[in-house]
Amino acid sequence: MQLAFPQPNILTISVDNAEEKKQRAMWGLTRTLINNAVVGMTEGFTVPIYLVGVGYRAALEDDPRGTIDGGGGKRLTMKLGHSHNVYVPVPPYIKAEVPSPTKIVLSCTDKHFLGLFAAKIRKWRPPEPYKGKGVFVGNETIRLKAVKKK
Repeated sequence: MQLAFPQPNILTISVDNAEEKKQRAMWGLTRTLINNAVVGMTEGFTVPIYLVGVGYRAALEDDPRGTIDGGGGKRLTMKLGHSHNVYVPVPPYIKAEVPSPTKIVLSCTDKHFLGLFAAKIRKWRPPEPYKGKGVFVGNETIRLKAVKKK
């Protein structure tokens, strides 16, 4: 695989043999990773998280334990139907906002880390198919199942 700069601000990616499936796969992967890095540094990535359910809400507060992973010092406090509040420390490389009690907006320059943190939050209450309650990441939708009847 070769990287070339034919003109200023233009990057060209090519492979030795475009007929080989493995080289074509690496060609597309490399191009996407470079594109995500450029978009992340210029615009950044954001993902909304919706808490759907009666009594589900979130708040952003200072972490009394101090800084987690060397910075940040914030944590998400969520009520998700458990007998206790759920506390999730926000890493320093992710910016979290809570514009309304049922919506969390996460921003980061790295798409991968943003997705991992969103999945960590979603893990506490994944969407369930019968009532449609849970933590939804992005514009995620689920089809509701019919209730089993005798």
